[in-house]
Amino acid sequence: MAAGFEAAGVAAILLVSLVATARFLRRARATSDWVTGLPVYRTDLGRGVLLGLELLVAADILGTVAASPTFENLGILGLVVLIRTFLSVSLSVEIEGTWPWRRRELERTAERPPPD
Repeated sequence: MAAGFEAAGVAAILLVSLVATARFLRRARATSDWVTGLPVYRTDLGRGVLLGLELLVAADILGTVAASPTFENLGILGLVVLIRTFLSVSLSVEIEGTWPWRRRELERTAERPPPD
């Protein structure tokens, strides 16, 4: 089961990277201005990496629980999950431009009509 999640994580990163690159190249060829398409390309790549990281964390959890759950294995799992969570939050801030826990607040502020 864990190996399947690992394969899905790697496949997600590769597939999204290929699709994002194809979209970027298509847009760059159509407009002949690749610089304007670069932020969208980075966002697309970041989302693919985030998806892959989530699947890889699930694989690590399954692998640790399915194997002999010793304190050493649980410590290693905790460290790996901590590192991958840090990477996920960092990528999320890079993509969204705000902390994940502030996203709702900003959405609510954007939906409110301006005061008279």
